[in-house]
Amino acid sequence: MFNKESRDLLYLNSSDTPSVLLNEMGAAGWDVRLASNLDSAANIIDKYSPQVAIAQFDGSKKSLTAPDEDFFRNANSLEWVALIPKEDIHRGHIKQVVRESFFDFHTLPPAPDKLLTTLGHAYGMAAMRLDDVDLRGMPHIVEDEMVGASPQMLELFRNIRKVAGVDAPVLITGESGTGKELAALALHERSNRKDRPFVAVNCGALPNGLIQSELFGHEKGAFTGASQCKIGRIEAAAGGTIFLDEIGDLPLELQVNLLRFLQEKTIERVGSTAKISVNVRVIAATHVDLEAAVAEGRFREDLYYRLNVLKIKTPALRDRQGDVEVLAKYFFEKFSNEKRRNVKGFSPAALQLMNRYTWPGNVRELISHVRRAMVMCEKRLIGPEDLDINRRKKSRAIVTLEGVRCAAEKEAIQNELQTSKSNLSEISQNLGVSRATLYRLIQKYGLNFKPELLDRSL
Repeated sequence: MFNKESRDLLYLNSSDTPSVLLNEMGAAGWDVRLASNLDSAANIIDKYSPQVAIAQFDGSKKSLTAPDEDFFRNANSLEWVALIPKEDIHRGHIKQVVRESFFDFHTLPPAPDKLLTTLGHAYGMAAMRLDDVDLRGMPHIVEDEMVGASPQMLELFRNIRKVAGVDAPVLITGESGTGKELAALALHERSNRKDRPFVAVNCGALPNGLIQSELFGHEKGAFTGASQCKIGRIEAAAGGTIFLDEIGDLPLELQVNLLRFLQEKTIERVGSTAKISVNVRVIAATHVDLEAAVAEGRFREDLYYRLNVLKIKTPALRDRQGDVEVLAKYFFEKFSNEKRRNVKGFSPAALQLMNRYTWPGNVRELISHVRRAMVMCEKRLIGPEDLDINRRKKSRAIVTLEGVRCAAEKEAIQNELQTSKSNLSEISQNLGVSRATLYRLIQKYGLNFKPELLDRSL
C-alpha cells in the first residue's frame, strides 16, 4: 500500500505554477514533481510511479493535439485532476478528454482547500485500485488464468501441483465453463513435458465419421478423400500431453481404440496395421457423470477406470466463496483495451448483483457479461443495468437430475444424523444403503457426525 509519509504528485504545467499553491500541497504531505511537457511527465511516471496527477491546461492553447489526448487516455495508472481556465471548460477537445480520462476538474485559479480535498479523494480511489492489483498479484490468485482465492480454488491449485509431476492419466470433472482446459494446461506446464506439445481435442465437436482419423491419423488412400498421409492428434502430441475434452461424448466403438492405446501405448493409423509407439500423457475431461454413463452402458467401464487414475474437479462459480468479485476485476483489467475510456470499475450495486447471481454458465458467462458491460457502460462505474443479468433468471434455480439426487441424499442423511441416536449400521438400514456407502456419502457431502456413531463392524 501507499506510504502516507511520502505521496508523490505529478504536476503537468507548461507555464509557471503559483508558489502559494505548491506550498499548500507540500504542507498537506504531497511531494510535488513538476513537468513542463509530456516527455518530462512520462519520465516522472516511470521513475516515481505517482498515483495522482494534476494537468493544468494552458488558456492560450485552444485545443489538444492527438498526442496530448493519447497520453492522458493511456496513462491509466494515475488518477488525473484537471485545472482549466473558466472560459475553456466547454471547448470540445478539452471537455472530451477530461470527461473520458480525468477523475475531476477545477477552474483556474483553484481554491487550495477544495483542490486538496479532490486530490485526497483521487488518492483514495487509486489506493482501492492498487488493492485490486495487489490481490491479483498474490501467488495463489492467478494460475494460468485460473483466477480465485476461495478455499475451493486453493484446493484445486494444490491438487494440480500434486499430480502434475507424474505421468498417470488424469480425469478432470466439472460443469461447462469452469475451466477444465485451463486446469489441463496447468498440469502440462508444471510437468516434465512442459517443453513438448499440448494438443487439445474436443471429442464432442468432431464428426463421428472423422473421429478415428483425427485421433489416430490415416494413411494415403485409406478412404475416399485421403489424398495424403495424415498424423493424428495423439501422434502429434508425442512427448507431450493429449487433452481429450468432453470424453463422455466419444462413441462406444472409438472407446475400444482409445482403451487399447492406453493399455499398449501404441496406435494404428486408419488404413494401416503397423503399430506406432507414442509416448504421451493423457488428460481427459467431462461435464457428465461418467459413473452414471457406465451404469447406463454409454461408456465403457474399463476405459473409465483407465482414465480415472487421478481425479481433479473444477468447482462451479456459485460454490466459490468470494471469487466473483476477484474474477470480475481481473477480467476488467484483462480486457481493458475493449472498454470505454471513461469506465473505471464496478459500482457497489453491480458487485452485489454479481455476487447474488447463480452463474449457470460459470466463469465463461461471467466473462461475457463483464465484457459487454465494459462496452455499454456510459458512466464512470459499471452499474447493474450494464451487466444485462436477467433478474428473473437470477432467481431461478438451475435444476439437474444429478443435483436433485444429491440434494435429496444430503438432506436424508442430515436428518438421520441429527435425529437418530443409533450407530451408522442402523442409520444405513433406515436409508436402505450399505454402511460403506453411507460413510462414503457422509464424506462426499462434508457432513458432521459424532465418532461414537461408528461401530466396529464398519
